[in-house]
Amino acid sequence: MEANLFLIIASGVLIAAGVYLMLDRAMTRMLLGVILIGNGANLLLLQSGGQAGAPPIIGRESMAADQTADPLAQAMILTAIVISMAMVSFILALLYRQYRYRTDDVIEHDAEDQAIAARPATPSAAPDADASDDPETGRLRSGGDAFGPRSFEEPLKEGDDD
Repeated sequence: MEANLFLIIASGVLIAAGVYLMLDRAMTRMLLGVILIGNGANLLLLQSGGQAGAPPIIGRESMAADQTADPLAQAMILTAIVISMAMVSFILALLYRQYRYRTDDVIEHDAEDQAIAARPATPSAAPDADASDDPETGRLRSGGDAFGPRSFEEPLKEGDDD
């Protein structure tokens, strides 16, 4: 069997470029690397199948058995093409998901965000806090409600109830 040197060098270059692209962090370059490695492997399988143009099968009594091409390599290449196409579609789905969830969603006027931003810095400064609340967390203390002049809000004066 005679190997075509150009196809072997081309498959080596494709695999080397694919490995280089696979080492990058960008998903699109990883996808291109997977495609190039698959194509380089397919070229190597093509070279292992025998001479180009030779018939895959010659009759039983033929004396030219060493000139036949191996049909198994062609079947393996077709299978590898289908598998690589499925892998590329899966990686494209991952790319789309990454694009959808990594891009910024800009909402100009969100009422919930504005309400959270308007909260006081400490829980004890909240309008519903009384002296029995813990000043750091704003939760009730284990002792229960504290009674006395400091535990209630100041009474409203006239004109303050608007």
